[in-house]
Amino acid sequence: MAIFILDILTTAAILFVVSAGLLVILGVMKLINFAHGAFLTVGGYSAYITGLAGLSPWLSIPFAAAVGLVGGLIIERLIVRPLYDRPLDAILATWGLGIVIGQLVTLIFGRGVQFAPSPISGTTELLGIDYSAYRLIVALFAVLLAAGLSALLKFTRFGLNARAVIMNENLARGLGIDSTRVRGLTFGLGAALACAAGALITPLLSVDPNMGLPWLINSFMLVMISGVSFPSLFLASLVLGGAQVAVSTYVSPIFGGMTIVVAAALVLRINPKGFSRA
Repeated sequence: MAIFILDILTTAAILFVVSAGLLVILGVMKLINFAHGAFLTVGGYSAYITGLAGLSPWLSIPFAAAVGLVGGLIIERLIVRPLYDRPLDAILATWGLGIVIGQLVTLIFGRGVQFAPSPISGTTELLGIDYSAYRLIVALFAVLLAAGLSALLKFTRFGLNARAVIMNENLARGLGIDSTRVRGLTFGLGAALACAAGALITPLLSVDPNMGLPWLINSFMLVMISGVSFPSLFLASLVLGGAQVAVSTYVSPIFGGMTIVVAAALVLRINPKGFSRA
């Protein structure tokens, strides 16, 4: 039972970390970034490159975040910003961008599966059992990420401007807030979070050009039932992640892989607002 509980908590942490970047962009920019999965893949290959270069695996996360930040700022300026007045075209552009990034990754690294070294190996004793030390590190990272993002939005100038844009962008502009700059920084932050998440989860799995696709689908469903709230996203990750672990453990891992999508659809059918008021 202790292993089952820890699996639920660490799975929820992984889902939260992976989905946070998508939530940030949707919350401020009202844009569903379908290139999110591609950014996760770039983060995974950033971890692979770090290991290939013989650097400490701990450097893979900040390196991936830096790659995502720079890439996100450039992409927002050149591709997304000209489409602000055409939201549907902007969404389609991110979808096409994800395909392009995937093809570039395939061209550079091939279609084979690669592995990145783990910063920490082995198990540690918790609740009377031996459990994966790295999964516990990921859970701790998720807690720190949630606290850091909450602090960023509540106690910084950028967070104040971002919340103003979320509530009423036209009024925010009238008050002198540069909403275009806020949007650009938000897209860069979302891309950085996605790449960092990709680097973080790669030691638990593997990396290939299609690595980000299943995570994109699960992230999308979690964000859809979470609104623009980090507490709601954490709750959704805990509930749906718990359901995924239960189904995978007691029914079948194949059905477990579909659990989040099916459960999210049921939640939205019962309550269209999902967990956004939780």
